[in-house]
Amino acid sequence: MNMKRTIFPLRSLLLALTCASALASPKPNVILIFADDLGYGDLGCYGAEKIRTPQLDRMADEGVRFTDFYVAAEVCTPSRAALLTGRYPLRSGMCGDIERVLFANSKGGLPPAEITIAEALRGAGYATMHIGKWHLGIHEGSRPLDQGFEHSFGLPYSNDMDPRPGLPKGATSSPTPPADGWNVALMRDGKIIEQPADQTTLTKRYTEEAVKFIGEHKTQPFFLYLAHTFPHVPLFASADFKGKSKAGIYGDTVEELDWSVGQILETLRKEKLEQNTLVVFTSDNGPWLIMGEAGGSAGPLRDGKGSTWDGGMRVPCVAWMPGRIKPAVSSQMVQAMDWFPTALSLAEVKLPEGVVLDGVNLSPLLLENQPLAERPYFFYRGPHLFACRLGPWKAHFFTQGAYGGPAKQSHEPPLLYHLGNDPGEKNNVAADQPEVLEQIKSAVSAHQAKMVAGPKQLKSTKP
Repeated sequence: MNMKRTIFPLRSLLLALTCASALASPKPNVILIFADDLGYGDLGCYGAEKIRTPQLDRMADEGVRFTDFYVAAEVCTPSRAALLTGRYPLRSGMCGDIERVLFANSKGGLPPAEITIAEALRGAGYATMHIGKWHLGIHEGSRPLDQGFEHSFGLPYSNDMDPRPGLPKGATSSPTPPADGWNVALMRDGKIIEQPADQTTLTKRYTEEAVKFIGEHKTQPFFLYLAHTFPHVPLFASADFKGKSKAGIYGDTVEELDWSVGQILETLRKEKLEQNTLVVFTSDNGPWLIMGEAGGSAGPLRDGKGSTWDGGMRVPCVAWMPGRIKPAVSSQMVQAMDWFPTALSLAEVKLPEGVVLDGVNLSPLLLENQPLAERPYFFYRGPHLFACRLGPWKAHFFTQGAYGGPAKQSHEPPLLYHLGNDPGEKNNVAADQPEVLEQIKSAVSAHQAKMVAGPKQLKSTKP
């Protein structure tokens, strides 16, 4: 037997297998961009007329623009917890009805036992970074580096916290303007590098960090969570954008966010990563309407930040992955908790065992344009379930004004709106749809029977 003829073909086979493995499609990157208090009507592709957003409009033209996208809470802390864990914030205890968000002196935070997208992907070899606002806790176990992020650059909480006399106030247009300015710290990997943070530079510095991170990790899969500070008040814009929009300082900050998104997408194109990177742009809740000109617009939707009317929880959302996600406008009802299972599916990472997830994998919808199965969506205000959507129908069991508005009201029978015909939730049709109400009530009962609330991280009262 000629051994050379046996060995060389074997070597050739091994070499071919090695090359094939090297040429296999790498795991996709994931970038989640989370604006703060951006309203449904604040982007050009969602109907804004005074705010120019050419980069986001192009992103929407090249990707999927969702018309019916919801976040899991009407204010920021619980919304962020839900985004990163794929779970209603009640499950992690990250919601309350006295203190509805974490503050600078809060003792609680995202429990260490919660698994974030960053933790799940980091375990699969992903580089992970948090940039921007955190607002999920400042104590051991809850900080970015404790929750799966290798690096972090940004603010520990909202930019209007930790006020001090004699500091820059920024634009608020609030009925009760602050007497003091803002002392919030800018931190890198848990250490203060600037206090107070120069908020006029934040959007640009976040963008520079994001571009740098992409460049440094272009040869390995990465997960980037970019949680912008703005357009949450107080509003600041850099000299390149201040005074340039037709919508005042609010529009200036949004147009700078648009520029930031453009820089990130252009970096992906330059590094030839665009076809292997899922980029999602959305907001943590609706616009802070009581801020007047310093607040945004919910467009045709009712109310804003702080309420469970659609204006408080339906927000802009665009998903982009050229070559894999075909351009479309989707009216499918999707929500922020879906990004957890979607990111893990794209990365071929198993879902964590023993963890109840409330999102679904959107890959079939994004990559194959397959419709989603109908499912209910539950609107919480703090720890209390206020409303439920099923198909085009939304029933309100309780309503309450966002800030300084009407007190909490109970509704029996519940208010019922057809969101397809009435996105502003103006025409209550409960009397004509008793069967729909019964279906929604059954869905709520089934959901509540299985809901297990986590230890409270924010102060709360009894229902």
